[in-house]
Amino acid sequence: MSRTVMIVDDALFMRNILRGILTENGYVVAAEAASGIEAMKHLRTNQPDIVLLDIILPDSNGLDLLQSIAVSYPNSKVVVCSGIGQEQVIQKALDLGAKAFIPKPFKPEKVVEILESLED
Repeated sequence: MSRTVMIVDDALFMRNILRGILTENGYVVAAEAASGIEAMKHLRTNQPDIVLLDIILPDSNGLDLLQSIAVSYPNSKVVVCSGIGQEQVIQKALDLGAKAFIPKPFKPEKVVEILESLED
């Protein structure tokens, strides 16, 4: 069962919102990262089941990071959670290996629904 999650978002308020949704629904937040560099460090040590990944990060493009995660940590399921909801961006994220795309702003129940759909 996929229950550990890493949140990658440069906005602290967004990490707080997601952490609240996750913990209320029985998920364990294994790590949080505000940048791509932080995310890769946490991935090495925590290897979460699921990664919630924003596209806009201060030091990297989330799509490039998605590609790196897919290659280096193929067992982690990546869900892109971004305010950039253009169809071509969503399609590229899915083509690069994202399991789902959650557009911001989102409803908490949508996040839970998507995470539950990833359960083994």
